[in-house]
Amino acid sequence: MLTESKLDEDMDVDHSHHQVYVDNLSTQDHEQLLFNLKQVRNLVIGSNRNKTSMMACGVVPKLLHILTSVDSPPAVLVESAVVMGSLAQGTNTNRTELMEEGVMAIMMQGLAHTDQKFMEACLRFLRTMCISPNAPTEIIFQDGYVVPHMIQLLGRSPCTQECVAKILASCCKTPDQQELLLRNLAIPALSGLLTSKVNKIRLPALQCLAAMCHQNKLVCSAVASARYRDEPIHVIISNLLCRSLPSEIQLTAAKCLCSLSRAKAISCKDPIVVTKVLPCLVRMCKRDCSVHDRVAGAEALAFLVEEDVELQKTASITDHLIPTIASYLNVKDRKLHPSESVQNLKQAAFMAFAAISANDEEIRKKIIETEPLMDDMEQSMSDENYKVRLAAVRCLHSLSRSVQQLRTSFQDHGVWRPLMNILQTEQSEDLMVAASSTICNLLLEFSPSKSHIVESGAVIMFCQLTRSDNMYLRLNGIWGLMNMAFQSEQNIKNTILAQLGTEQLFKLLTDDNVDILMKTLGLLRNLLSSKSDIDIIMNSHNKQIMTAVVMILEGNHPPEVKEQTLCILANIADGNNAKDFIMSNEDILKKLTYYMRHENVKLQVAAVYCINNLVWKEEEGADMRQRKLKEFNVYKQLQSLLTSTHQVLFEKVKTALQQFAQ
Repeated sequence: MLTESKLDEDMDVDHSHHQVYVDNLSTQDHEQLLFNLKQVRNLVIGSNRNKTSMMACGVVPKLLHILTSVDSPPAVLVESAVVMGSLAQGTNTNRTELMEEGVMAIMMQGLAHTDQKFMEACLRFLRTMCISPNAPTEIIFQDGYVVPHMIQLLGRSPCTQECVAKILASCCKTPDQQELLLRNLAIPALSGLLTSKVNKIRLPALQCLAAMCHQNKLVCSAVASARYRDEPIHVIISNLLCRSLPSEIQLTAAKCLCSLSRAKAISCKDPIVVTKVLPCLVRMCKRDCSVHDRVAGAEALAFLVEEDVELQKTASITDHLIPTIASYLNVKDRKLHPSESVQNLKQAAFMAFAAISANDEEIRKKIIETEPLMDDMEQSMSDENYKVRLAAVRCLHSLSRSVQQLRTSFQDHGVWRPLMNILQTEQSEDLMVAASSTICNLLLEFSPSKSHIVESGAVIMFCQLTRSDNMYLRLNGIWGLMNMAFQSEQNIKNTILAQLGTEQLFKLLTDDNVDILMKTLGLLRNLLSSKSDIDIIMNSHNKQIMTAVVMILEGNHPPEVKEQTLCILANIADGNNAKDFIMSNEDILKKLTYYMRHENVKLQVAAVYCINNLVWKEEEGADMRQRKLKEFNVYKQLQSLLTSTHQVLFEKVKTALQQFAQ
C-alpha cells in the first residue's frame, strides 16, 4: 500500500516525465511532430490521471498552436484532434479547462476543413464535449454558420451521421434552436438515417428528432407532414417500436411520437398511438426491464396520456399497468437498486398515476386502493429529493379530484399536514402551486379535512398567496379562500375579510387573469351567502363592494364574469338591510335595467333574479322598492320579457311580475 508521500513522489515523477512529451511538441519537423503526437496519444488514452497531468504540463496550448498553424499537414492536424478528443473523454474538470482554453471554437472551425479525417476527428471531439454533463451546448448556435454546415455534413459518412445527429440532439433545447434546425432542413436530412441498419446511426437521428419535437407544435406539424421515399416519417418512426430493436431506440421513437400526439400533429386516436406507442411504453414498465427503461417508460407514458381521457382509460386496463406501476414503490432490495434508482422509480410512479387518474373516477379508485400508495405518497411529500416531493404532490392533486375518495381514503390519511408544511417551508413555486392546488380540493365543503386545514391557519396562508407575483399561486390563494368561505361560520368570513383587506380585494378584482377575477367574485358571493352575513358585511364594506360591482359591470369583461357579478348583486338584494345599498345607488339600478335587455340570456336571468329579491312582496319595504323600480321602467321591461322562449328566464320574469302590487 502506497503512503501519501510515496503517491506525491510518483505524481511528481509523472509530471516531470510528461513535461518532456509536451515540450517535444514544439519541434518544427513535421514527421517528428507526428511521431511525438502519437506518443502523447498513447499516453493519454484510457488514463484520466495522465490526461490531467499532461494538461497541467501545458499540452492544450501546444495542441492549439498546432491546430491553428497554417503549415500543419493533415496527418498532424488529425493526430492533434485525436489527442484533444481523448482529453475531452477525461474528467469534468478536464472538459471545463478545454472550454476555458477556447478549444470548442477552434474545433468548430475544423468542420470546414477539406480533409475528411481531420473534420471527423473534430466532430468526435465536439460530440464528446456536447454530451457531457453541464456542457455549454448553446455554443454551436452562436455562429450562424455552424448548424447549417453540420446539417450538410450529415450525408458525408457514417461518422458524420452519428456525430452530427448526436451533437444536434444534445444541443437542441429551446424553441428557437428547434426552429433553427427546422429552417435548415434538419428533418429531411435526418429522415434517411432512420432507415439505417446501423443502430448507432439511427438512434442519434431519432434523438435529434425527439429533441426538435419536444413541446414544439410547429416542428411536430412539420415532422407529421414530412415524407421519406413516399412514406410518412411518423410511420417510419413507428416501425422503430419493434421489440427486436434495442430498448433505447424503442423508447426514443415512442417519445417522439408522444410529442406528435400531444401537439395534435397526429390524432391521439391514431392506431399508431393506441396500438403501438401505448403498448410499447406499458411494456417498458415491466419488472424484467432495466430501472432506466422502467423510469423512462413510465414518464413517457404520463406525458402521452396526461391530456386525453380515452388514452388514460386505455392505459389503465392495458396489461396490468396499475399494479405494475405500483411495484415501483415497493423496491425492497436496496443493494440491487441504489437510493437514486429508488427515488427515480418513485418519481416516475407518481407521475404516471397522476396522469392516468387525471379525469376518471374509477381509475382513481383503483389507484388509491393499491396498497400502500397513500402511505407512500404521504411519506414522499417529505422526501429529501425535490422531484419525488413534486411528483407525489401532483399525484395527490389528481386523486383529490375524487369526491368519493375525499370522503373516504383521504379521511383516513392526514395528507393535509405535509401539504400545509410545504406551503410554510417550501421555496419552489412549482411545488407550492401543486400543494396549494391540492389543498383547494381538500377545502371543499364535503371534505373531512376542511376544518383541520382552516384551524391550522389556512386563511392567513392563502391570503398571503394572493399577494404572490406568481399567477398560479394568486389563483390558488383566492380559490382556497373561496372554498373556505362557502357555507362557513361568520367568524371565518370576518377573518378572511380582515386578513385579505379591501385594498388586496380590489387588486384581485382588477387582475388581468380572468380565472383570478372569477374566483374573487366567487369569494364575494360566498361571503354574501346568508341574510345575516350579507347585512353584517355590507354594513362594513358596502362602499368598496358596490364600487367593485359597478367597475366590473362597466368594464370589458367576458359574460361569465358579469354574470357572477350580477349574482353577487342578487345576494346583496337578499339581505334585510343590504337591499338599501342597491336601491340608493341609481347607477346600479340603471345597470340592472340594461342587463335585463342584454342579448346574453344568462345575464338577463341574473339581472331578473336580482330584481326578484328586491321586489319580494313579503319583505319589509317592498312597496317602496317596487315603486322606485317602476320609475326605472323595470316593470315594463319585465312585461316585455314574457315573450321569451327561454324557459328559465320566462319563469324568473313571471315570478317577479307576480310580486308587484297591482
